[in-house]
Amino acid sequence: MEILRIVLQVLLVLLGVLMVVFILLHKGKGGGISDMFGGGISSSAGSSGVAERNLTRYTLILAIAWVSVVVLLGLIQRFEF
Repeated sequence: MEILRIVLQVLLVLLGVLMVVFILLHKGKGGGISDMFGGGISSSAGSSGVAERNLTRYTLILAIAWVSVVVLLGLIQRFEF
């Protein structure tokens, strides 16, 4: 059970870092932190609606996975003897 907890904790950290990266990749609406990293610069690849929709989907999938890992870690903590 301890190995599962360690694996889930490592997965939680990796998913958290990926979430931050994916959120910062979103096109900025102006004045946000994404502008600081070049999100305010318009380019042909960054202005694509399909790319933005796919990035949103991937971010949502990552968020669901992150929440699932948090719930699993909570259940392990709750029902551990």
